[in-house]
Amino acid sequence: MANASGFFTSPSIPNLRSRINVPIGVSRSGFCVSTRFSKRVLCSTLSSIDKDASSSPSQYQRPRLVPSGCKLIGCGSAVPSLLISNDDLAKIVDTNDEWIATRTGIRNRRVVSGKDSLVGLAVEAATKALEMAEVVPEDIDLVLMCTSTPDDLFGAAPQIQKALGCTKNPLAYDITAACSGFVLGLVSAACHIRGGGFKNVLVIGADSLSRFVDWTDRGTCILFGDAAGAVVVQACDIEDDGLFSFDVHSDGDGRRHLNASVKESQTDGESSSNGSVFGDFPPKQSSYSCIQMNGKEVFRFAVKCVPQSIESALQKAGLPASAIDWLLLHQANQRIIDSVATRLKFPPERVISNLANYGNTSAASIPLALDEAVRSGKVKPGHTIATSGFGAGLTWGSAIVRWR
Repeated sequence: MANASGFFTSPSIPNLRSRINVPIGVSRSGFCVSTRFSKRVLCSTLSSIDKDASSSPSQYQRPRLVPSGCKLIGCGSAVPSLLISNDDLAKIVDTNDEWIATRTGIRNRRVVSGKDSLVGLAVEAATKALEMAEVVPEDIDLVLMCTSTPDDLFGAAPQIQKALGCTKNPLAYDITAACSGFVLGLVSAACHIRGGGFKNVLVIGADSLSRFVDWTDRGTCILFGDAAGAVVVQACDIEDDGLFSFDVHSDGDGRRHLNASVKESQTDGESSSNGSVFGDFPPKQSSYSCIQMNGKEVFRFAVKCVPQSIESALQKAGLPASAIDWLLLHQANQRIIDSVATRLKFPPERVISNLANYGNTSAASIPLALDEAVRSGKVKPGHTIATSGFGAGLTWGSAIVRWR
């Protein structure tokens, strides 16, 4: 069975340290590190069957340590058709294009409407990623849907798996971590590949925060948009490993600065107890409130924690900042992006930003920006990217990756 580290253990199997003379430790990045392998060999998979050995079916055979890497080999994105400009917002709330652009860097955003659905956007983005990777749906072993706004309370990943035509019924599940979701999806994909023997993992970041925005609040309605982005992460030889390190954190105390809490419906009279004589039971029907955010505190959090996280990830990867070709941050606010880049001494020409066209698309922002940068020729095979997601929870995480 699998233990908390992701490795498979059995009471009948002796401790690996006594059977395999390879020093193994667990780094703070969460990857397993062998001192006899390259620094970029961060974890391994276990094969429990030695084909050359012979034993009775009732006996376990010696596990075999099989080093494995993983890399990003395809990307795709999709956005709703409805475009809402700053001028459009000025018609429904007290604001204007200059005020919004100066404070956020945003000029347009896309909003789900009509026949659009989050699952539909995710499927479109995933299909494009699979096509670029030259991987057919039948070869996908896992679908990770990183979203905080699924079309269904119980998650969207299985719907995506079905819509893509993954006939082998691979595991599919949602990751709820808001704007940090995609980075945590990358980490999860790496762990499944390195610790579980998965070959092809589809990681999707998609959100439709427009459904939880108070469009009369100019402090938040100007920020958010809807989109989906996806990448294919594939197992590879350790020499080709493309996910060098990660650094992930959370702080529940920060929830008060950014949240969308459950609220009970407001009703009067007998219906307030849902027709029950027990008062508080059955519970009242509930829904989620609109997004509540303390912008100043979120800004302070981001410009402090994100540079520290990226520096930590670089240190774990054994790479200097000068080795990074591109800085790709969650597209929350241009002021945050600029402040983090300045603290890390990244020149503006090495910072990827498409915030002006889409606004804050939560878990979709990093893969959306990556897809545009790849398809425009800006990001090329072999380029190394420092990426970081941060937001509600509060959660934040960084990863150092190589494209293809």
